[in-house]
Amino acid sequence: MNLFTNIIAQALSLSARSVEHTLQLLDEGCTIPFISRYRKEQTGSLDEVQIAAISELNDKYKELVKRKETISKTITEQGKMTDDLLSRINNCWDGTELEDIYLPYKPKRRTKAQIAREQGLEPLATIILLQREQHPHHAATRFVKGDIKNSIEAIKGAQDIIAETVNEDERSRQQLRSLYRRGAVITSKVVKTKKDIEEAQKFSDYFDWQEPLKRCSSHRLLAMRRGENEGILRVNISADDEECLSGLKRLYIKGFGACQKLVEKAVEDAYKRLLKPAMENEFTALSKEVADQEAIKVFVGNLRQLLLAAPLGQKKVMGVDPGFRTGCKVVCLDAQGNLLYHTVVDILPPKGNQLSASKQFAEVAKKFSCEAIAVGNGTASRETSDIIKHTEFYRSDLPVYVVSEDGASIYSASKVAREEFPNEDVTVRGAVSIARRLMDPLAELVKIDPKNIGVGQYQHDVDQTQLKKSLDQTIESCVNTVGINLNTASQQLLTYVSGLGPTLASNIVEYRMKNGPFATRAELKKVPRLGPAAFQQCAGFLRIPNSKNPLDNSAVHPESYGIVEAMAKDNRCTVAELIKHKDIQQTIDLNRYITAERGLPTLNDIMKELEKPGRDPRNEIETFEFDERVKDIKDLETGMELPGIVTNITNFGAFVDIGVHQDGLVHISQLSHHFVKDPNEAVHLHQHVRVKVLEVDFQRKRISLTMKF
Repeated sequence: MNLFTNIIAQALSLSARSVEHTLQLLDEGCTIPFISRYRKEQTGSLDEVQIAAISELNDKYKELVKRKETISKTITEQGKMTDDLLSRINNCWDGTELEDIYLPYKPKRRTKAQIAREQGLEPLATIILLQREQHPHHAATRFVKGDIKNSIEAIKGAQDIIAETVNEDERSRQQLRSLYRRGAVITSKVVKTKKDIEEAQKFSDYFDWQEPLKRCSSHRLLAMRRGENEGILRVNISADDEECLSGLKRLYIKGFGACQKLVEKAVEDAYKRLLKPAMENEFTALSKEVADQEAIKVFVGNLRQLLLAAPLGQKKVMGVDPGFRTGCKVVCLDAQGNLLYHTVVDILPPKGNQLSASKQFAEVAKKFSCEAIAVGNGTASRETSDIIKHTEFYRSDLPVYVVSEDGASIYSASKVAREEFPNEDVTVRGAVSIARRLMDPLAELVKIDPKNIGVGQYQHDVDQTQLKKSLDQTIESCVNTVGINLNTASQQLLTYVSGLGPTLASNIVEYRMKNGPFATRAELKKVPRLGPAAFQQCAGFLRIPNSKNPLDNSAVHPESYGIVEAMAKDNRCTVAELIKHKDIQQTIDLNRYITAERGLPTLNDIMKELEKPGRDPRNEIETFEFDERVKDIKDLETGMELPGIVTNITNFGAFVDIGVHQDGLVHISQLSHHFVKDPNEAVHLHQHVRVKVLEVDFQRKRISLTMKF
């Protein structure tokens, strides 16, 4: 059994058997999507979130084991290791507790206490700390020698030793941690010399702010930390000094007298000089870590919704990147997303006007048989959409969609875009990205760093390593949830398929270019360096429409083809006929096909696929119309009811685009008449909603909205 099985099972409230089998699969190199989808019998049908949590704790405990080895080696080399100490280290699975155990033995710079020990004052410190000696100054005279000139210096050195002992005592730190968890306060003050500068105004809410740390939300803490990093705020975390000192004194002071007073002063010194700064640093780091986790969770949730947004599908699309001064960049793509044509349409004088622009849009759409139009949601979006739709040239059967263009400029200047369109400039590439986002958001957005697509919350302030890991896992999950067309997927999209990665994705594209489209999944085995293990991990997530074997266009894994073929044979039909006829499927007794490796969870998944092979789990796309009365923030009035699109979700509410070039905020308290703990319970990204204007701050361009009618 894995060393961590029982610990992880207990921590996550899962069965030890499920955890053990999951760890085995992870150690074998299986990916999280593969384990979740195709190894339900072994894991007890754990989902991706649970498997990811097991993987994360497994990695954490592996690092902890390495740390234990380092600590044990260091203490042993000092000649201070005991059986009891070794047992405590081996049985400890909490990182903070482990560091507390190690602290007294941890190599440190030459402290005042260390100097005092070198002067032979440790016995005196022990005498004073025991608090039995009635005349400590008389006892201290025995230690007056060398650099120690008198008993006062001897006692001062002994107090330094006591202070360090108190600081390194696990009891001290545990007690202070308890007080900090219960009563720590975070305080933010503006740097006086920065108060009136323009850059500081976005932090004005925190110029004089104080609240209990345990109630401080992640977005407020990250906002304060950003202000601190920019030199505008001073942020401090502290607990009640009197309560902290009182608790420490109860641990170390016994009775009254001269020794007790000396110990009391040493405890005060330990707290002010050593323990308080240590606790402040520890809770600063801990609170930042918790805030990071919450912000990453919000980002991951938004990214998942964005990547799984409804696709238009393979249709001919016109993409429009709106612009006033430089005109609108227009592209036309075929159903596979290939660029057919591009031009610039000017909507304002002197180069153009609304009437001529509308005619030009209509002519281009007709020439290339466009089936939909994607308009970027940036500057001039409303005006451009109106010009396209509200004239005599517009076809009513040609839907116009407003598409988020966040990150399109990042993509257009990227290496990926240059490789795709080496002969086109950035404006054309950006318009292509907008059009492709309408066709398939997932396929296009994987080409862009998630931090640049406009759905994060303080994403540049959080732990970047953890953020990247979480976002990569989310993209991988979304890609494998949807399934990918093996013959049309880009290298970037293939990179996120279970078991592939950049090298194999590149090899697949090269093979496809040399040999033409894949005819079967089995042909993947001919791709250089794509061995049996990689094939096992990726095959079930890759689709081949129009393959000879219809299962190649489904989520049924090749390792289960034999089961489906047996079902078809038993019902005297082909696999294709079995898929086509639902009445045959309904007569199948799954218990007949249970094996040692494949149980009912897998068989039920197979039957779902046979009902609708290759189904796309994403929703159907919908068109949207902004209110004609408002086109600018100046048009807003309190009480107006307007349609809007949810553009971003944070843990304090949702931002909604109402068509005035500035998103409004629906605070979490305004999302529903019912209590909402998580905004994702009430809304989802790109949802079409109706809102009412509560308040407009024209100076700061802030719009407060409500969904409570």
